Amino acid sequence: MSSNQPTEIQAELFRRHRATATTVAAILVAVVLLSVVARLGKGFFKQQQNPPLDIALRITILIFGFGSVALRRTRFSAMRLQDIAALQGASGLLQTLEKTTLQLALLGAVIAATGFVATLLTGNDFYTYGAGLVALAVLLYCYPLRNSWQRTVQQFAPETAE
Repeated sequence: MSSNQPTEIQAELFRRHRATATTVAAILVAVVLLSVVARLGKGFFKQQQNPPLDIALRITILIFGFGSVALRRTRFSAMRLQDIAALQGASGLLQTLEKTTLQLALLGAVIAATGFVATLLTGNDFYTYGAGLVALAVLLYCYPLRNSWQRTVQQFAPETAE
């Protein structure tokens, strides 16, 4: 192993973390903006009752919310990360952290967008607010912390992290 590889890994960690954190933060802002648009547009929406849509939407949001927790726990399980580090090294481990975090963030964006579309269809802004809260919880749950990424690399790929 070259003596500058740890520096390369640290640089890659900072680069991937910064890009991922920026993307998740942008999606967080987008979720809040959807709620603001729903609030400002409340007078323009035509109120329509749609019980089947109501039930389907609530179930969908719950499944996506709990599914994101299950996905994160599965993808970040210790055995899986250990195998990835053994096969692909620290770079593969960082790629996995980035990819999974972005997938979870996109799942949060889908939750928020689903609620906003339901608001457009029914005129009930509760859908945007409820879905927005679930999306914010998912996004905050998946927000990448640099220290946890560093600990993960040190734990599962210690030969390149030192």
